[in-house]
Amino acid sequence: MELKRAFGKFLCWLRGERGFTQEDFSIVSSRTYVSSLERGIYSPTLEKLDDIASVMKVHPITLLIGTYALKEQRSVDELLAEIRSQIEYFELAEGLDCLAENGS
Repeated sequence: MELKRAFGKFLCWLRGERGFTQEDFSIVSSRTYVSSLERGIYSPTLEKLDDIASVMKVHPITLLIGTYALKEQRSVDELLAEIRSQIEYFELAEGLDCLAENGS
């Protein structure tokens, strides 16, 4: 499945599950834009992803995890296990601490 389409399907599903209408996003976006996202026409910027997640009161990574699980036809647990393994392998946590300390 194409990434934009997977994002749209997951966004539409999660929005419905959380009880939001497209109009509920008017503080961060137009109903037309949300509809275009849900139909897989557009993909959001990182800033817009953050805005959308804040309206639904979920972490932006929740939207990405759901999207990639759908796109790759994998379970969320499988995907999270792979991500956890990659983070441990690259010692990302220590790298982020170093970046935070250096102000980079």
